[in-house]
Amino acid sequence: MTFNMNRRGVLKAGAAAGLVAATVKTASAAAHATPKKGGTLRLGLAGANTSDSWDGRTHSDSFMIVMAHGAVFDCLTEIAADGSLKGELAESWEASADAKTWTFNLRKGVTFHNGKAFGADDVIASLNMHTAEGAKSAAKPIVSAISEMKKMSDHQIVMTLAAGNADFPYLLSDYHILMYPAGGADEAIAKGIGTGLYKVDNFDPGVRCNLSRVANHYKGDDAGHFDSVEAIAINDSNARQTAMMTGQVDCINRVDTKAEALYNANPNVEIFEVTGNQHYTLPMLTNVAPFDTLEVRQALKHAINRQEMVDKILLGHGAVGNDHPIGPANQYYAADLPQNEYDPEKAKSLLKKAGMDGLKVDLSAANAAFPGAIDAAQLFQASAKAAGIEINVVQEPDDGYWSNVWLKKPWCACYWSGRATEDWMFSTNYELGVPWNDTHWENARFQELLLTARAELDSGKRKDMYTEMQMLCSTDGGTVVPMYANYVDAHSTKLKHTEAVGNNFQMDGSRMIERWWFDA
Repeated sequence: MTFNMNRRGVLKAGAAAGLVAATVKTASAAAHATPKKGGTLRLGLAGANTSDSWDGRTHSDSFMIVMAHGAVFDCLTEIAADGSLKGELAESWEASADAKTWTFNLRKGVTFHNGKAFGADDVIASLNMHTAEGAKSAAKPIVSAISEMKKMSDHQIVMTLAAGNADFPYLLSDYHILMYPAGGADEAIAKGIGTGLYKVDNFDPGVRCNLSRVANHYKGDDAGHFDSVEAIAINDSNARQTAMMTGQVDCINRVDTKAEALYNANPNVEIFEVTGNQHYTLPMLTNVAPFDTLEVRQALKHAINRQEMVDKILLGHGAVGNDHPIGPANQYYAADLPQNEYDPEKAKSLLKKAGMDGLKVDLSAANAAFPGAIDAAQLFQASAKAAGIEINVVQEPDDGYWSNVWLKKPWCACYWSGRATEDWMFSTNYELGVPWNDTHWENARFQELLLTARAELDSGKRKDMYTEMQMLCSTDGGTVVPMYANYVDAHSTKLKHTEAVGNNFQMDGSRMIERWWFDA
């Protein structure tokens, strides 16, 4: 792939890629040099809902992310397993010196599953879907930054941004920004018609999905080694464990680390684990009392025992968080910020400053939010008592959690996979007015820095700005981020791969369907 940027942009992208690729452990025993073709990959996946569809704008959990942008559909760019950025439907791109104008050269000879040729019209139509009236897309902040799209030819398009963004090619790898056929998006969403390596044979939302390999695909023999894929929705962690241990499936996500010893004792199963930017969160709606009071938010941040959660919920498979969303695999991660420590007396003092003798609040949780979310909420409930805070844990149903609880209940459990760049993470979850801002936190200085840092090409200046933004989230923001969680998945020892396991999302960057194969 040819990546054409000004020199400064190349240096910046290279540095970010190296940090994104940081891992703690890969499935080294699964590494194998020569891919073999054939077989049906059976996946047991958490994160499925009966409301699932092939509309990438609505995807929010692992089942559809893995099946859509990891198999059936393509994006313009892709984050490789080593953390570098490469082209998918875009073959190469060039940037102007101010990073406002981007020229994308599209691949030729690509067709959708219905036979329609892919080209510039499809890119423009697909991107416009995210800003259409009434559209509810988590990628709207990314696409709305494009002020003009101009078709230069069937395979070249120029995008002009309202303001410079050095990370723009990274953003186009977002799993929401799938490419659909122009004029046929409704049918493509209904039937799952993309340009990916696998086409849809059957899809029962919240239950199962069956795919088969596309013949003569533009990616050739370098990816997509299975003949077919069967993904089974298994939201219950015990059921996933049983399916994996008994050989009913070949791979599962979100391994319950409490059962790690059982997995390790099975000679046919191997755990693969990477550390990235995944973080478990407890967002509060800061426009709803009592979370609209700064001292209440700060008191809750000092009423939680983070190390206890890492020890008891993650069983050491992660690290303590500090109430901001930037993780240890990000380029500008601020590791030296003062840590919000468990301090019940300080929490009491903050409540008194707010004119309160104590606090009673509801915390909604379900294990759909993250494995062990209910246990984590109950640990928080116990640790907060010493601060005079009474937390009522509301156990919500797993099914429909993301549509009925998250963004709606004043305080709930949540998780974020993290993003490859700081701006991508902040603009998805913390920018005012974006669909997935799950706290409605308003801080003028933070919003000012967000826009300034986005267009800044000087790495040192960006670092200073992103450090201050992390500090503002930690001290003022509406999200408790108690811990970073490693991605811990499990697979049959029959499965092999060539590269390091991607750490931008679970399941090898959500692309194990196209990267892995059976060795026997």
